[in-house]
Amino acid sequence: MSKVAVVTGGTRGIGEAICVGLKAAGYQVAANYAGNDEKAQAFTERSGIPVYKFDVSNLAACQQGIAQIGQDLGPVAIAVNNAGITRDGTIHRMDQEDWQSVIDTNLGGCFNICRCVIAGMRERSFGRIVNIGSINGQAGQYGQVNYAAAKSGIHGFTKALAQEGAGKGITVNAIAPGYVDTDMVRAVPDNILEKIIAQIPVGRLGRAEDIARGVLFLVADDADFITGSTLSINGGQHMY
Repeated sequence: MSKVAVVTGGTRGIGEAICVGLKAAGYQVAANYAGNDEKAQAFTERSGIPVYKFDVSNLAACQQGIAQIGQDLGPVAIAVNNAGITRDGTIHRMDQEDWQSVIDTNLGGCFNICRCVIAGMRERSFGRIVNIGSINGQAGQYGQVNYAAAKSGIHGFTKALAQEGAGKGITVNAIAPGYVDTDMVRAVPDNILEKIIAQIPVGRLGRAEDIARGVLFLVADDADFITGSTLSINGGQHMY
C-alpha cells in the first residue's frame, strides 16, 4: 500500500506542484486548503487528488482534518507544511492582527500539523516531514517582519523537531524557496519584479516544480540520513 502524504496549502502554486509530483511518484496524496472552494474543486478535477478543507492555524480543525484523512486514505506517513499567507507592511503601520495571523498560519500551522501526525509516525517508526520556509526567513525582507519571523521560526522548529524524531525513523527537513513564479509573486509590481529577477544569478524566477523536486528528494525512503537540514532552492540569490 502506498504511503499517505498530506500537503497543506496544496491546491495552488507550490503546493499544487508538490501534490502532483507526489502523486506521480506513487504516493496517496491529500491536499489541504483553507477557503477557496471553487479553485479546490478545479484542482481535484485536474489532478484527481482529494481535498480537505480546514484551517491549519486551528489545532482542533487540524485534528479533525488529519483524522478524516486517516479514515479515508490511511495513516499519514508524510507531512508537507506548505500553507502560508502574507500581510505585508512596515512595522510602524502593521496592526497586531496582521502580525498574529501570519505567525499563526505560517508557523503555528507547522506545529499543529506536526502535533497531529507525530504520534502515529513514532508508533510506526517512520515519518517524513518537510516544512516550507523562505529565502525571506533567511535574509529578511523590508515590509515583512511578520512573514520573515514566521519563516525563520520554521527553520529553528525544523532543527529541534529533527532531534526529537531522529531515533524514531522520522526525518524533519525544510526547504527555503526563493522567488517562485506563483500568484503571490505575480502580484508584485512589474518594476519591482524586474529588480528581483536581476538579483537572481540564474536569471529567472523559480518554478513550482523546482520546489516539488526538492520535496520528493527529502521524503524518499532512502533519504533517512538527511534530517534537520534546510535545502535552499533560490537560483543562487541567497547563499546561506
